[in-house]
Amino acid sequence: MKNKILQTASQLFLSLGFKSVTMDDIAEKMAISKKTIYESFQSKTALVKASTHFIFEQISRKIDSICCKDCDVNPIHTLFHINDFLLIQLKVNNAPEFQLYKYYPSIAASLTEKKFKLITEGITENLENGIEKGLYRKDINIAIIARLYYSTMNAIKTTDIFPIDTYKMSEVMHIFLLYHIRAIATEKGLQELESYLKEQNKIA
Repeated sequence: MKNKILQTASQLFLSLGFKSVTMDDIAEKMAISKKTIYESFQSKTALVKASTHFIFEQISRKIDSICCKDCDVNPIHTLFHINDFLLIQLKVNNAPEFQLYKYYPSIAASLTEKKFKLITEGITENLENGIEKGLYRKDINIAIIARLYYSTMNAIKTTDIFPIDTYKMSEVMHIFLLYHIRAIATEKGLQELESYLKEQNKIA
């Protein structure tokens, strides 16, 4: 029952927002009593904390499967596949994240630390893999680029910088990814990028 509550709550929180969804809403959705929920989670804050962890772990596992650390994956292809996955995640409205930071700041801060670690470590591994395969230049500063990638991905979601009525999220993310790869790629990497883009255009 606890896991079912967690799954339902997470879906509602992502759809409507962490503040907007009440314990009554979750109970009604599951056709159970609030008492049943409180038997598993002492408070809504406890449920929000567990839900953010649950959502983060799902996203982390998906990204790990895309990166496939034990597979001989192409690091440039990997970036595009992750980009596609993140676009699906970002299609969810911004209300949940806004409400999380406003009403549950300590939980949001903990989540931010996890996101920073996940993204910077993932990009670091991608950069190292790309250098090893001769697709990225050897002279790049991996630590700085990993942090630049993280900060830019956050900026893309900021509507003050990229108003949704002016900029299409998918286009902004695609342009950023091209910008990122072309800035660090070797001649071999650029050729691989152009080949990948041509293949994708054929599919489209």
